[in-house]
Amino acid sequence: MVRAHVLGIVLFVAFWVLLALGVFFIAARGGLGGARQTLQTQTYRGRRAMAVGLVILYIAFGIAIPLIFLNGNHANASGQIGGITLTAADKEGRTLFGEKCALCHTLAAANAVGKVGPNLDMLRPPASLVLNTINNGCLPNPPPGQTAQACLGNGVMPSGILQGRQAQQVAAFVGKVAGRE
Repeated sequence: MVRAHVLGIVLFVAFWVLLALGVFFIAARGGLGGARQTLQTQTYRGRRAMAVGLVILYIAFGIAIPLIFLNGNHANASGQIGGITLTAADKEGRTLFGEKCALCHTLAAANAVGKVGPNLDMLRPPASLVLNTINNGCLPNPPPGQTAQACLGNGVMPSGILQGRQAQQVAAFVGKVAGRE
């Protein structure tokens, strides 16, 4: 993938260099009329070679370069959020957040715009608080002595939406990216 990306950059630069050389050629010959006259005085083989060269350039710069850039580097496209490099566990946490949490919570790093739960970008909770809330849920008015279920927002969140390693991955992801994009 890296070679395709480098090839795309080289072809992109080559396109602009050739364009600049073409503009220089036209200017050096006194404009379009002079350039046309210079090219028309060549032999049949010279004109044929020029036509084949232009077709090759058209295919390379009109089709190949756009395809290379459109294909891109999809393997690493989602490897960073707001300048933060994501690990495999973070990527899994983002996926799980999208599946289980995005309906209620806002988190730019997961493209989530839920309105029921608190906006995690504004709140910027640490991973430990997120994990505690995932494990224990939350109630706006918890029973006396049950502070683990106290909510930071106005909604009600059930406990155990995620468990074990998945809960830890989501908590680590939210703690790492909330408010940073």
